[in-house]
Parts: sequence; C-alpha cells; structure tokens
Amino acid sequence: MDASQERPMIEIRDYQDSDCQALADIFTRAVRQIARRDYSPAQIAAWAPETRDMAEFDASCHAKPTFVAQYKGQVAGFTDLDGEGHIDMFYVHPDFQRRGVGSAMLRFVSARALSERYKRLFGEVSITARPVFERHGFKVLAYQTVETNGQALGNYRMEKLL
Repeated sequence: MDASQERPMIEIRDYQDSDCQALADIFTRAVRQIARRDYSPAQIAAWAPETRDMAEFDASCHAKPTFVAQYKGQVAGFTDLDGEGHIDMFYVHPDFQRRGVGSAMLRFVSARALSERYKRLFGEVSITARPVFERHGFKVLAYQTVETNGQALGNYRMEKLL
C-alpha cells in the first residue's frame, strides 16, 4: 500500500488549546480574503477586526465541540457543532480552498449529528459559504440581516433535516 492510501488527505480531529492561534488566523484570513467578494470593506472590518481577544476566542472554541480539519497534516479549516445541531463557525483557510476541506467538515458534522440522533443541522451561513452548504443538502429558510460591531451583514438561515 502506498502512502496516499495509508492516510486520508483530510483528517478531522477535536480542537486542542494549541490550535487557538491557527484557528483565529484562519477565521481572519477566510473573512478578509474570501468573504470580501460578497461583503463590503466596512462589513469585513466589523466581522474580522484587526485585534481579537484570544481568551474569548479560545473560550468560544471550548464552549461547544469544535473540530479542526487538517489537509496533509496542515491545519486547513475548522467548524463546530452544538448539542442542538447548530453550526456556528465554519471557516477554511484561503490556501486550502477548493480542495474538499469544507465538504469534509460538513460530512463529518453530518455523520456526528446522525450518530447523536439529531433531527437537523442548522446555521446562519454567509453569502460566501452558502453554495457549499447547498451542495451538502442544506436548504435556505430565510435571508436575514444581523448586526456585527455596528455593521449590518446579510446571511442565510439554513438547515438540513437528518
């Protein structure tokens, strides 16, 4: 068996304290480099400000199960899943776009939710992330506007029935 068959290119694992800075960087870069095609500069600055409270970010990653996607051993994305089936954070590093990382994360949380007998997965999904969620069976419930740091940002309430 060759090396490519021994280990999958994308592995999903639980969040560890040592991931905090890498995930904060992924969040910031994903918003500033990828979401900027769908949101204004002011909206991007409000969503991913220059400074971040790292203790608060770490606490949010510990508040619910958070999962880290590694692509060939490198941290490439992250997502989370609470006890109700809610996905709050879903971000892929710009260098790992279009490599299946987002799809792997959605397959992972779907399998996890099924094993936990959740009835549905749901979240407030950015304009940017909507297509990948739709490819994985999520349906738009409504478009909405939310306020973040004084800026109105549009997103979609989406769900997938299990």
